[in-house]
This record gives sequence, C-alpha cells and structure tokens, in this order.
Amino acid sequence: MTILLRRAFCSHVCPVGTLSEWLGKRGAAFKVPQLRVRGRIDRALGLLKYVVLGLVLWATLSARELVFRGACPAYALISRHGTDISVWAYVVAGAITFTSLAVVLPFCRWFCPLAAVLTPLSKFGVARVKREGASCTDCGRCAAACPMDIAVDQLPQVTEGRCTSCLSCVDACPKASDGTLYWGPPGWMGDRWSRAVLFAMLLVCLAGAAAAAYLVPLPSYVKSRGTPPERTRTLEMRVSNLSCRGRANLLFWYLDRDDMFQLNSSVPGEGTYFKLEAWPGPGWSRIRVTYDPATADDDAVRGAITEPYFNLREDRLQTQWMEPPFGIEGYDPLTTDPGRLAW
Repeated sequence: MTILLRRAFCSHVCPVGTLSEWLGKRGAAFKVPQLRVRGRIDRALGLLKYVVLGLVLWATLSARELVFRGACPAYALISRHGTDISVWAYVVAGAITFTSLAVVLPFCRWFCPLAAVLTPLSKFGVARVKREGASCTDCGRCAAACPMDIAVDQLPQVTEGRCTSCLSCVDACPKASDGTLYWGPPGWMGDRWSRAVLFAMLLVCLAGAAAAAYLVPLPSYVKSRGTPPERTRTLEMRVSNLSCRGRANLLFWYLDRDDMFQLNSSVPGEGTYFKLEAWPGPGWSRIRVTYDPATADDDAVRGAITEPYFNLREDRLQTQWMEPPFGIEGYDPLTTDPGRLAW
C-alpha cells in the first residue's frame, strides 16, 4: 500500500489518525485556539517518531515480548479493551485527544512508530500530487491545507516521504478543476488518477491483507522456553477463555508447571523445551504447543492446561489451589483419563 499510495494508510485507514483528524475539525468548529507548528520546529519534532520506534524495538528485543502493546491506543481500540491493556494506553489516548483539538495530527506527525517505518518507504511511492506551474496562481492555499507541512506550492511533484495522500491540498486548490493541482502516477503510467482509484487500491490492499491473514494465519502470541531438541512433537487444539495476550501469558504459565502436577506426570519440567503459539480471540481460540517428546506426551500437555495448579511454595501469600480458566474443545480430563486425577 505504501509503495503504491505513499502513507495513505495513515490518512485513510488508521483509527488513531481518523479520530485525531476528526477531533481537529471539532476543535476548530468550537473555536479552540489552533497552534500551527511548521518549519524547522516541525521537522525537529518529526525526528521523535524514530526515537519512539528505536525504544519500542530495543525494549521488545530485550524483553522478547511486545512490552509496549498494552500502552498502544490503537491496540486498545481494536482489541475490545482486554485485560492486557494497561492504564498507559488510556493516558496516551487522552494526550492525543487533548492535543488534537489544537494541533493538527500531533501523534501521526511526531510520535507514531508506524509512521517512522512507513515514511522511508513512502519516499518511493508511485502516486504523487502534481502541480502545473504555468496555471498556478501561487495562492499558497495548498501548502496551508497540508497537515504534514509540505510546501506543495513550490514543488512540481510531491515526493516527500511524509505525504499521506490525504489530498487536502487538491481540495483546497481553487483551480484544481482546471488541472492545476491533481493526483496521479508518474508520467509513464498515465496522466492522472481519480480519487476512486485511490479508494479502489486501498480496498484491494486491505482485502489482500485480510485474505492472507485468513489463508496463512500467523500466531499473534509466540513464546518458548529452553533449547529445541533434534526431535519435537506438535499438538494443535482449540481452547476457551483465551481472549487476549494476557490470557495467553497465563496459559504459558500453566504449561510451565513447577507444582505437584509436574511432579506426578510427564509434563515439560524445568529446563526442558516447549513453545506456545496462540491466536487469542473470542470463543474457541487456536493454539499450537511444540514440545520435547522425550519429556512429555499429548495427554500431559492437555492436563497441564486443564488441571488445577497446586502451589508448593509456602512463602507465597495466596490460595494454594488455582483453578485454570481454560477448557479444551472435545477434551474432558475426568472422562478421558480418570486415573490422572487419582493423585
């Protein structure tokens, strides 16, 4: 999408950008003083998104966990506000809401780590805004309307990486209908494209992403322990109450047994290898457990998920028995293997 349309995702798809843009229009309508940040200050602040991206990558690689996911306002918005959402997600959302009333797209311009990823790619974008200098009256309305502070009135073609293809400049141009300012591909691909082409390309890209996610679903949670042996075994199943990443961490904890169940059955014990891949969501969720068959078996893995956790450590001030919240589709430990509960 970015290679074709530049950062069109930011202006036409992103939920945070959409809400920020809507709040900016409401702020102007309600006479909130508008702060225009342009020029060198805008450029300097724009470098902060690369700092944020660097911090996110460093923390993620260090912890081997998506530590900032719980603080992401977009994730909080699209994940039904699950238990893995921290208060910082709402603090960030509140800050974006407050500043968006007075400043044009502050998060998208200066802090968004995804924008830091897309901006260098957007530099090579095929589509761009074009200006016919001979018929341009140099009124400057296009540059004033640009939320990314691009000097559209001074460029024959807008190839800036921060351009989001929002086409606000085209809408603001009084001579756009005469072809003075328009949007389209390089000359060898035609003269100009209508706005319908933009939305058609967006739909095709989004449909392709959705189809790929359906045909080749990748787990949104992957965590492992230990070193993979030469020979492994994989068990796939569907479990209940795996609604978010926090629940996936709890499931990993139940698999990582160090209680009485581990002492009385062949589950992956301390120092042995296993990996959990999960697709959290509502209803029954798919999981895949890969383990060392020399130290465990399928029934032991299922039992680790469904058996109560009995705490052997006396220094913990908590209930010793902990009932697991998970169930396995088509599996009942009482009827499948009654002897497993004898201990």
